[in-house]
Amino acid sequence: MGGAFSLGRIFGIQFRIHYSWFIIFVLITGSLSWQYFPYTYPEWSAPTYWLTGIATSLLFFASVVAHELAHSLVARANDIPVKSITLFLFGGVAHMTREASRHGAELRMALAGPVASLVIGGLFFGLHLLLQSVNEPLAALTFWLARINVVLALFNLIPGFPLDGGRVFRSLLWRFSGNYQRATRIAFEVGRGVGYLFVAGGVILMFLSRENWFNGLWLAFIGIFLTYMATASYRQTQWQAALMGVKVADVMTTTCPVISPYVTISRVVQDYIFVGGHQCFMVTDGGELQGILTLRNIKSVDQKTWDTTAVSDVMTPAERLKVVRRDEEVLSVIEQMEEYGISQMPVESEGRVIGLVTRDDVLRLLYTRSKLGI
Repeated sequence: MGGAFSLGRIFGIQFRIHYSWFIIFVLITGSLSWQYFPYTYPEWSAPTYWLTGIATSLLFFASVVAHELAHSLVARANDIPVKSITLFLFGGVAHMTREASRHGAELRMALAGPVASLVIGGLFFGLHLLLQSVNEPLAALTFWLARINVVLALFNLIPGFPLDGGRVFRSLLWRFSGNYQRATRIAFEVGRGVGYLFVAGGVILMFLSRENWFNGLWLAFIGIFLTYMATASYRQTQWQAALMGVKVADVMTTTCPVISPYVTISRVVQDYIFVGGHQCFMVTDGGELQGILTLRNIKSVDQKTWDTTAVSDVMTPAERLKVVRRDEEVLSVIEQMEEYGISQMPVESEGRVIGLVTRDDVLRLLYTRSKLGI
């Protein structure tokens, strides 16, 4: 997911925060500190409202991390590698290199998150009971967290793909039909329908109750998001199925010309692109790979400076490249491209670079297969 930065690793899983997380963090903190706590506990001081609000928000997102971590640990227990977890606007998402290959594994993974949230809610409620007569702000904080974790669990159990409930629904359809693709399609349609119901409910609420117009707007916004996520998840499932078993050697480009890092962009365009239509170039000096040059690199330079700009000034240097083997799965390569924010990777065999695999190569394959209906 673009626009995210790393927080570190827990149990070997990379954790990231997307910039949109700060939006919801500010909204929740403001709502708690300006509205919920002042309305419920009017005798507190202003600093107490804000300190409690900030602490509550941070612990809420720690709960979201625990929810996603539960999914990820169960996934790894079922031999499904988990690359990272990203916190974003609506919570969190675990990035897994592939879907579950068995309906039982899918069911266990889907239920792990809501179960974790219910357990966390129970723990916070227990703390609330212990702290009631000890510290009111801490008791209030734990009570809100107990409720929100139960709400989080119940919301995720809504049978709308790709929510956890939608994945439970798909696993059951998969179990009884024996057809993964058909189960995914039905779960997607139901998930999209749930999103439309949220939108319709939000719009109706906005028009029927002026006092609750904001709640209606929020409900409609959630519905739009669920509809978008259902469509995006279904498309991802489709292309993952299309790329299953495809190796790097099947899609890599082996016709990238070798050029010097000292030639100008203008010369490369005239001698290679205009004449041969090449889109990628291996940049070497004395037989050693210095980097690669793509059309994207060239387009980042003002055309007026092509005569004076050397290839070495705009190429992607070798130290920033991630090398892959020709027998690696394309799905794994795409995941690495996402993780490192790159669009191409040199292919190595027996200690030498033999080609290049790019996002465009993979997209071309997917486009061709979609045209053939496979």
